[in-house]
Amino acid sequence: MGLKPALVQVYTGDGKGKSTAACGLALRAAAHGLKVGFFQFFKPATGESLLLKSVNNIRVYHPVTRHPAFQHNARRWKEQFQRNFLRQWKKVKRIINTERFDLVVLDEILIAVRDGFLPEEQLLEFLETRPAGCEVVLTGRKLSRSLATRAALITEMKAKKHPFPAVKARRGIEF
Repeated sequence: MGLKPALVQVYTGDGKGKSTAACGLALRAAAHGLKVGFFQFFKPATGESLLLKSVNNIRVYHPVTRHPAFQHNARRWKEQFQRNFLRQWKKVKRIINTERFDLVVLDEILIAVRDGFLPEEQLLEFLETRPAGCEVVLTGRKLSRSLATRAALITEMKAKKHPFPAVKARRGIEF
């Protein structure tokens, strides 16, 4: 089908709701017959991705399920992790170019750029060379100026109050 115009959207900020907003958009798009690719980085299966997998027009991928910050000896793993991340990024781009999605969500991709696993230039190049008619949503913290310039829509989630660390992440609510 393809969208005209196909925009770049960003959900960023230090508050909750970035991935959830992207999921809502993915469900809306699928309900209208659009083909959606949802790529969730640094997260194993979440409540959102479990639901999205049950929708016919949505394909969910988990190319990299854990951030090295959550592993023992994180510094030692960073270089190896970056090499693996770049291999997975090539696969993600190949899938996107092959499947011809109308909407692609790159959930937490801004974290990959922020932490140096994905050079910003590679993400910018992808945005410029993606298939025609493919809308792209980027989520995560720390939006760069270059990516902000490329985006047509930026929504910032701002944390006003949060119960963490007193209340730990709860299944069905936070994940």
